[in-house]
Amino acid sequence: MLTTKFFARSFRRFFGTRRLNSTIAEPPPAGGHLPSVATSQLLRSTRDSALRTPGLVFSDEDASNLVGGRETRKMNTYQAVRDAMSLAMSKDDTAVVFGEDVAFGGVFRCTMGLAEEFGKERVFNTPLTEQGIAGFGIGLALMGHTAIAEIQFADYIYPAFDQLVNEAAKIRYRSGGQYNVGGLTIRTPTMSVGHGGLYHSQSPEGFFMAASGLKQVPIDDFELPLGEAEVLTTGSDLTLLTWGTPVYHCEAALHMLASPPSSLESLIPPSLRSAKIELIDLRSVLPWDVETVTQSVKRTGRLVIVHEAGLTAGVGAEISAEVQKRCFLKLNAPVRRVTGWDIPVALQYEKFHIPDSIRVLDAVMETLTY
Repeated sequence: MLTTKFFARSFRRFFGTRRLNSTIAEPPPAGGHLPSVATSQLLRSTRDSALRTPGLVFSDEDASNLVGGRETRKMNTYQAVRDAMSLAMSKDDTAVVFGEDVAFGGVFRCTMGLAEEFGKERVFNTPLTEQGIAGFGIGLALMGHTAIAEIQFADYIYPAFDQLVNEAAKIRYRSGGQYNVGGLTIRTPTMSVGHGGLYHSQSPEGFFMAASGLKQVPIDDFELPLGEAEVLTTGSDLTLLTWGTPVYHCEAALHMLASPPSSLESLIPPSLRSAKIELIDLRSVLPWDVETVTQSVKRTGRLVIVHEAGLTAGVGAEISAEVQKRCFLKLNAPVRRVTGWDIPVALQYEKFHIPDSIRVLDAVMETLTY
């Protein structure tokens, strides 16, 4: 009680008795001043930029791959995924889509209307068994079908690990090239959802990286090649490498570096604000684009890798080792990794687990000043 009274008297002496007004300055907008997914300059929001995405190949064109006369439509991620599956099924009568709850549209609505469009024999629910989903897909693909299997969350893929790593990845080699499951696609959402916690926000891609025979990716009919990264912004001072949702955290970090908000202005030296950062979206992690990454690092001399999965034995560790081997004499600083922590993703504190823009900014500054 005495402590409370003393603090109150000291507070009045220091600030006076007038009421403190916290609304003198205009409050920031709800989304903040930094770029978000909705306002990202990295998104291809115009027809021309979308049609000229690096690596984009239209299946109905010759080598010239002309884009004139093509139509585009604004879509979010789930709509694009749904559109790709619809195109695949309309062009391939052997294609089937299956998984948990896909018949009514799926948890993320990626299969909305597909059962009505193509029939329940081609779009159907499965029992809650990920090992069974993967095994069934392998069998279908072996019989010549195009099997598009959904694992509802990437966190649920572990029961299917044996089927994917010991069967799907090895069947071509095991059969001496007589059989393959090239028609099998396992589609699953990965990385944090904002509130998913330990069973809905994991990034398990690193566990599959050593499984030779698998390819990991996030397809009017066009395709983006596996193993080909995209340079989003060019630079000469540092290479910033990421994939998935962290692309937007990296964009926000670079925005803060160049134009720091007042709360960070004193912490970011003016000499660093003009740094030219090369931002690369890896796009696929198996295979990953070794050439694009190493060529960039040889020019910039610095590399920061960002991913949501944990630090130990993550994808960043493999990339870091390869870059150290190929670019050792060109490096001006150690390769830096910004990752999730090596702990289960916490429900209430998920935003503290993922590598946010502040942590990315800190790593970039530290690497630039090494």
